[in-house]
Amino acid sequence: MDTRQKIYISLGSNKGDRLKHLQDAINLIFKKIGKINIISKVYNTPAIGFEGDDFLNCCVILETEVSPEKVMQQLLAIETSLGRIRGEQLGYQSRTIDLDILFVDEDIINTEILQVPHPELHKRKFVLKPLLEIAPKIHHPKLHKSIADLLNECEDTSEIESINIWLKNPSKQFQFSNFNYIAIEGNIGAGKTSLATIISKDFNAKLILERFAENPFLPKFYEDAKRYAFTLEMSFLADRYQQISDDLSQLDLFKDFIISDYDIYKSLIFSKITLPEDEFKLYRKLFYLMYKDIAKPDLYVYLYQNTERLQENIKKRGRDYEQNIANDYLDKINTGYLEFLKNQSELNVKIIDISDRDFVENREDYLWILSEICKEKNPDKF
Repeated sequence: MDTRQKIYISLGSNKGDRLKHLQDAINLIFKKIGKINIISKVYNTPAIGFEGDDFLNCCVILETEVSPEKVMQQLLAIETSLGRIRGEQLGYQSRTIDLDILFVDEDIINTEILQVPHPELHKRKFVLKPLLEIAPKIHHPKLHKSIADLLNECEDTSEIESINIWLKNPSKQFQFSNFNYIAIEGNIGAGKTSLATIISKDFNAKLILERFAENPFLPKFYEDAKRYAFTLEMSFLADRYQQISDDLSQLDLFKDFIISDYDIYKSLIFSKITLPEDEFKLYRKLFYLMYKDIAKPDLYVYLYQNTERLQENIKKRGRDYEQNIANDYLDKINTGYLEFLKNQSELNVKIIDISDRDFVENREDYLWILSEICKEKNPDKF
C-alpha cells in the first residue's frame, strides 16, 4: 500500500536575497523531506499589513511518506536554518523565508501544530495564483470550491505579478532518461526491493518485483537445503524467466523506464552455491538456454552490504524461514556476486557499498545512492 501524500506548500521571502532564500528552502525540503513534484513560477506581491519590501512567492507540490505534522516541524526547522526567527514581535513583519502547508491531498487536519487546509489561504491571492498554476484540480475540502473559484472570489486586491522566473527543481538532478531497464541486485537483506520500489515511485518507473514469497520450496530449502536445492533453483529459474519475459515485453506508455529488484543471472550465482557439482553442470546448461533470449538491463546496480548488516536487516524484516541463515551462506553469496561482476564485460555494472548507510530511514543516504547510480562512470569498486 502506497502511504505517500501530496503536500502543497507556499513559500515566500521579502528580506535579503529573496530568490536565493526560496531556492535554498526548496533544496532543503527535497533533501530533508521528500520529492518535489512541481514548482510554480515566482510571483511578486506587495507586503500586506506592514511596511516592507515586496515578497517573492511560489508554491510547490511535495510528495512524501513523512507525516504532515513532522513535515511542518521540518519546515519550521528549515525556516530557522535560513535565518527566520519566529515570535520576535507580534503582527506581520519582514522575513527571510515563510513556509506554510496549504493542503495535504484533500484532507482536513486540526492539531496543535497544524491546521489543514490553511485557514487563510482563500484570502490570499499571492497563494491562490501560484497554486492554481500547479494544482488546478484540487478542491478545498471545507469550502467545497476549486482553486479557480477561490481566486475569482478572493477579496484581496493586491497586484500579483509573475516575474517569469522558475526555480530549479532539485529532483531533476538525477537523470534516468538514458536507461530503459535497470536491475537492482544484492544479497539477501541488502535492500534491493526497498530501493527499487522507492525509485519507481520517485521517477515514474514500471516496477518488477521478484515473486519469491510465492515459491513454496523456499521455506523447505531453508529446513533441508540438500534435499530441496535443485527443485528450488529450477522453480526460481522458470519463474524469473517467465516474469522477466512477460514484463519486459509489455510496454507501458505511461512509465519512463523499467526497474526490477533482481536480474535473472542471480539464478546461476545462487545455484553454484547450493547445488553439488554434477547438478550444477546440468543446471548451468539449462540456464544458458534461457539466458540468451532474455533482455539484459542497461544498468546493473549491485548493493553491497557486509554480513553483519545483512543479518541485522534479515532479523528486522522478520521472515521466519530466513532467521537461521548462516553467515557463511551470506558470505558465499557476496563472493559469488562479486566474482561474477568482476569478470562481467557485457553489462554496465555499478557496485555501491551501502554497509554504513540506511537509505530507508535516512533520506540523505537515499539521495547519495541516487547520485552514485547516476554518475557517468562507476567509481573504484572497493
